[in-house]
Amino acid sequence: MLTKQDLPERKYHLITSNKKAFFDYEVSQTMEAGIVLSGTEVKSLRKGKCNLQDSFAGFKSKNNDDLFLFNVSISEYDFGNRENHDAKRPRKLLLHKKELIKWRTQVVEKSMSIVPLKIYFSGHLVKVEVALAKPKKNYDKREATKEREGKREVQRSLKS
Repeated sequence: MLTKQDLPERKYHLITSNKKAFFDYEVSQTMEAGIVLSGTEVKSLRKGKCNLQDSFAGFKSKNNDDLFLFNVSISEYDFGNRENHDAKRPRKLLLHKKELIKWRTQVVEKSMSIVPLKIYFSGHLVKVEVALAKPKKNYDKREATKEREGKREVQRSLKS
């Protein structure tokens, strides 16, 4: 019987990341999810033409347990034909039903958000790292900026 240690490690290639998410949100949990894509979308991702700015994940309706990714911009493939994809269409995320139900209750009860952090290739598969996060208040953002500036000053003083 094979264990995880016996399996070869997949190659990891980052396509894009959402650095602003850590500034705007307080991340509590992360999860890796698969994503449903068309052929031209994968080709466009291989060229690195993707943007996660202002993107979010959510459920299309209250009764549906399917999680979708909204406002992710994957540019049209340059050599595509009339079958080319729409750049900002909603894309379905592939997760286990139990995980979806858990996250749905967190979103509804605790007013949390689901935010994509990065899109990457894991082997030949495209994966999305999504996070369950709580939006930061403006004063929290100011404190984070002050902390970052303080760390920079300490690093500068250590270098000189």
